[in-house]
Amino acid sequence: MKKIEAIIRPERLRAIRKALEELSYPGMTITEVTGHGKQEAVTQQWRGKEYKVELLPKIKIEIVVLDEDVGRMLNAIVRTARTGETGDGKIFVLPVEAAVRVRTGDKNENAI
Repeated sequence: MKKIEAIIRPERLRAIRKALEELSYPGMTITEVTGHGKQEAVTQQWRGKEYKVELLPKIKIEIVVLDEDVGRMLNAIVRTARTGETGDGKIFVLPVEAAVRVRTGDKNENAI
């Protein structure tokens, strides 16, 4: 099992959720986060004054998948999240040692 963590633009969330649900993976954790990578600060204007926004709003999607599904999931996220502009995000894939469904006690692959 692998855990996919995707940091994406907030406006791409709806399309990514739909793409993942079409791959039969409707379960995910979504968190509002802030940060920056190469994009760094953005200069914006408000009431005639310029200011820098150093930590930009992003969405973090976390989903645990079977090893054989990682490629399909990554392709769906990249295809749906990509705008071609700086700040499209990052995806990380991490190993998962164990999983337990609290309600039933199902373990590992049966828990996801």
